[in-house]
Amino acid sequence: MTQPSEKASRFRFFRNFLNWPDLAVGISIAGLLLPQALAYSSIGNLPAQAGIIALIAGLLCYGLLGSSRFALVSPTSSSAVVLAAATASLAGGSTAHKLLIAGGLVIAAGVIFLLAAATRMGSITDFIARPVLRGFTFGLAIVIIIKQMAPVVGIQSQYDNLFYFMLDLAYQFEHWNQPCMGIAILTVGCLFSLEKIKNLPGGIVVILLGIIGSLFIDLPSYGVPLVGSISIEMMELKIPVFSLREWVNLFELSLAMVFILYAESYGSIRSFAMKHGDAIAPNRDLFALGISNLVSGLFQGMPVGAGYSATAANEAYGAKTRMSGIFSMLITLVVLATALPYIERIPQPVLAGIVVYTMLTIVKLSTFEVYFAWKNDRLIAIVSILAVLFLGVLQGLIIAVGISILIMLRQISASTVSELGRLGQSHDFVSMTAFPEARPVSGVLIMRPDQGLFFANTERILQQARQILATHTDPVHTVILSLELTNDMDTTSLEALQDFFTYVAEQEKSLILARLKDPVYGILQFSLGKEFPDVSMSRLSVERAVRLARVKNHPEKS
Repeated sequence: MTQPSEKASRFRFFRNFLNWPDLAVGISIAGLLLPQALAYSSIGNLPAQAGIIALIAGLLCYGLLGSSRFALVSPTSSSAVVLAAATASLAGGSTAHKLLIAGGLVIAAGVIFLLAAATRMGSITDFIARPVLRGFTFGLAIVIIIKQMAPVVGIQSQYDNLFYFMLDLAYQFEHWNQPCMGIAILTVGCLFSLEKIKNLPGGIVVILLGIIGSLFIDLPSYGVPLVGSISIEMMELKIPVFSLREWVNLFELSLAMVFILYAESYGSIRSFAMKHGDAIAPNRDLFALGISNLVSGLFQGMPVGAGYSATAANEAYGAKTRMSGIFSMLITLVVLATALPYIERIPQPVLAGIVVYTMLTIVKLSTFEVYFAWKNDRLIAIVSILAVLFLGVLQGLIIAVGISILIMLRQISASTVSELGRLGQSHDFVSMTAFPEARPVSGVLIMRPDQGLFFANTERILQQARQILATHTDPVHTVILSLELTNDMDTTSLEALQDFFTYVAEQEKSLILARLKDPVYGILQFSLGKEFPDVSMSRLSVERAVRLARVKNHPEKS
């Protein structure tokens, strides 16, 4: 006999599955995502079915495994550009070979995501500075818009370099196809007009208009290419066979895709989770993205991630659960089963127009307003943009990540030491530079490194502490070093502290370490406690350390 709790659980499952608000959202989202999937497959220089496979895999896998109720995992423009650059460097002209290489790259990206989830690296993109990410995205959007000019004007260019590509477009000016240009311009204008109508999927409207146009007008006779045959029979499980050296090469190139996908996905997921007070599960999302890309790659699909535009649309349409993505996937399957011949008649300039419109919503200088207020952030954002434009997408990404790492290293390797004083009659000890009203404690020099000690900054920080002690004008019997910002201790820091302990002892001063974190306290007691028994090591406050200094030097007053 079925227990009541089991019946209730089944009822909740079917109630969630038949979530009518999410079904309505799914219909609208399908109208947004299917055109984008077709358009982004052209950015990746892959046939249309690669985008469709990726869309189905992403919506299904993340809908079942992900944590965000708003995130929609599908092909993204940025990863499509990276995929195109990577496949261009590895594959020849054969479409079948391109699909094979693309599948290998996406599988490698999925495996990297799964390894990152297993090692709990969910917050790794926190180390990418926001100005760097914004600059890279801005530059990438410009690259995508310029590269879409080829299908917009109805010509082909074999140059991957952006500036050679632009020169080639100009050189072929006499061959620009006016019908293609007209269709693309009408598409972009129509999309901007339709965006004022709430909950109307403009992408599906322009695609329907394009299909109707191709049914009544022989567009190919005017040089307007259509999407063409979509090989459903190619949507089969296939494990690509490569040599070990080729797999290593694929994994190296896929790292760039993983960085792009997760930075974009984590930003989207985190933004809407914070907006609605939802919990964030980065490692679970890494796992879901890994499975999504693995499945997409095994069926020779494109890379997938939680793009901001799709996620924002899902939230704006009123999604309640992840079922909106599942419903969108089911509706996409229904459309493919019933309307595939019509999808094949979509004019390619319409898809190019959809891409250009999507990118134009990203290319907004107002995005940088907050960063341009600060000289350093302004420079970082501009360098990130120029790196993408002048050096290419893959190289630009490497430089953008490198800039973030340099910023992080500069911050954590900084070496400043604050001298602390008592604030009024309170128990608070603060920097006397920041708070001039704070007063030093008679006979006691209190110092605090403003960064955690580690191998790159310890020597400089403790050298500054020596200089402060050497130049201190008031008589001092005790030095208190507050290590509240140090969470762990490496051997370089231990050796530097050992030298500092010796220096303070040679100056005939007492030394007290205050506010030690538990790991640091344990390491210091084990490593230096026996060698320097006169050094007091405390996990307590600076106030308690001051009291201890008075007791040690004036025991008769204790």
